[in-house]
Amino acid sequence: MGVTADQFLPIELVFNPNWWYHTAGVSFDESFYLDRETRIQNDVTMRRVLYERYGEMGPGESDPQPRPIIGSMHVAGGFIIPALLGAETAFEKDAAPWTLRANLSAEQIEALETPNFKETWPTKQLIADTDALEAEYGYVVGDFNTDGLLNTAYHLRGQDLFLDFYDAPDRVRRLFDLIAELIIEVARYVRQRTGTCSISVNRMVYHVDPGLFLHANCTVQMISPDTYRQMLLPVERTMAERLQPYGIHHCGNNMHRIAPVYAELPVAFFGVGWGSAVARCREALPNAFFNLRLDPVRMLQCTPQEIAEDAEQLLLASGPLEQAGICCINMDYGTPDENIFAMFEIVERYRCYGA
Repeated sequence: MGVTADQFLPIELVFNPNWWYHTAGVSFDESFYLDRETRIQNDVTMRRVLYERYGEMGPGESDPQPRPIIGSMHVAGGFIIPALLGAETAFEKDAAPWTLRANLSAEQIEALETPNFKETWPTKQLIADTDALEAEYGYVVGDFNTDGLLNTAYHLRGQDLFLDFYDAPDRVRRLFDLIAELIIEVARYVRQRTGTCSISVNRMVYHVDPGLFLHANCTVQMISPDTYRQMLLPVERTMAERLQPYGIHHCGNNMHRIAPVYAELPVAFFGVGWGSAVARCREALPNAFFNLRLDPVRMLQCTPQEIAEDAEQLLLASGPLEQAGICCINMDYGTPDENIFAMFEIVERYRCYGA
């Protein structure tokens, strides 16, 4: 299932909210996500700042104009699906929203039902915004991060979820089925309204296929490949079949361990976490696009030479470069621009090789 990006070796930069807050004064309180005018104003600011600092690499616009945006394209992180299932969300001016672990009891988990997302906070409010923006502009852009099966289940049940894998597997399967159905419904709806459904998970999607759905498997690194195969694979197969084109975001450092199981799914795109053995992943997944992720901590703390070596190491291991892109996500305030440009210079060199 080969895919082709819109350019050879695309690059994406995604900064942590604390970078945006200290660099551009953008606040990530609730209004950043849920107030229509604030969202549009911040989007203009963020596009301009990216161009002023990194325009030669591609990001941003020299003269950004207001656009009808329903979900920011410049930060990662999602709270929508857990919120729809009753989990509380905390917002801070300089941090991504985070879900407060609900630690629901077994009885509460078993009583959960799939909500009508069109009538439930926060999507009820966001849909009203979408309607208003479409009426004013004639179109809407952006989307919501729909998180993932295990991520959301962990938010709801807490650490007892991992005991349930063994003590109450039917309870877990029901919970996964419920979460999957909600994710599918929300993603399909947003994609129908805006044309995308996962730019807010990873902007690299835009370069490969804007309509691609990207499933966030952040917490899959916490379980074994056998547990993934038994408990999650059947549900994710259903999601992949119903949400084509389909991608998987695996930000953990062990994707090579799960890659042979991922190969059983119809997946066109993988976000490959820093520390994963990229060559082993490519051996298991020869035809997928690889979004190669640099480590934001190393980007903050290392020298430009070390970052250049990191980027080159990833590119050399990734296989056909026509099926690769490179990014660094959630970079903190204080990340040296020299390190970002060191990554860019390596990619530029390899682009010349591919010309």
